[in-house]
Amino acid sequence: MYDPTVARLTYRALLGRRRALILGALPLLLIAISVVVRLLAGADDQTAADLLGGLALATMVPIIGVIAGTGAIGPEIDDGSVVYLLSKPIKRPTIIFTKLIVAIAVTMVFSAVPTLIAGFILNGNGQQIAVAYTVAALVASIAYAALFLLLGTVSRHAVVFGLVYALVWEALFGSLVPGARTLSVQQWALAVAQKVSGGDLVTSDVGLTTATVLLVAVTALATWYAGQKLRSLTLAGEE
Repeated sequence: MYDPTVARLTYRALLGRRRALILGALPLLLIAISVVVRLLAGADDQTAADLLGGLALATMVPIIGVIAGTGAIGPEIDDGSVVYLLSKPIKRPTIIFTKLIVAIAVTMVFSAVPTLIAGFILNGNGQQIAVAYTVAALVASIAYAALFLLLGTVSRHAVVFGLVYALVWEALFGSLVPGARTLSVQQWALAVAQKVSGGDLVTSDVGLTTATVLLVAVTALATWYAGQKLRSLTLAGEE
């Protein structure tokens, strides 16, 4: 199910100079803001939770997921180079699964690692806040990568649609509108983080069992459907 050659090509595409600069911008901004906040406000658990929840989990993680998920396959479909990949004797689900693993890994590295660093800067992991939000970033990375990889297979405007989802649905509606929170990856990840922290500073409107089921279901369905779309793309090319 995992092809090293496809993985190598995908890593090379995602970590090219321009995309790597974009991927690194938000994590550096998060860490810089965390340093400034710590210097000005000192170590405060509530401030740490607010910053990690609002900037890291609600904004940075989904945006990085958009860049990594759509970038894992979207550009190849847009420029037609995917035809070369599809001409190889590699099963289509293997291509999707391999690209998903790469997208997840890149999203995790560029979101979970800086979240952990920022958390320790802000309050030294008081009340397990840094670890809790890092776990949330890791969990969210999986679902976001799958969703945006699927989006990259079905739309030529995947980045635009992905950013709208990340900034409008996740960062705005997913945080403010009660009914929308149940359908928010952010809230599902927060349910896991709430369990890790065990305190009152990290909360979610979704129960842990529901969140776990939805995370697994969305990831699995998105991955499966992306494989189906890639298969249909091959058939269309052959016809």
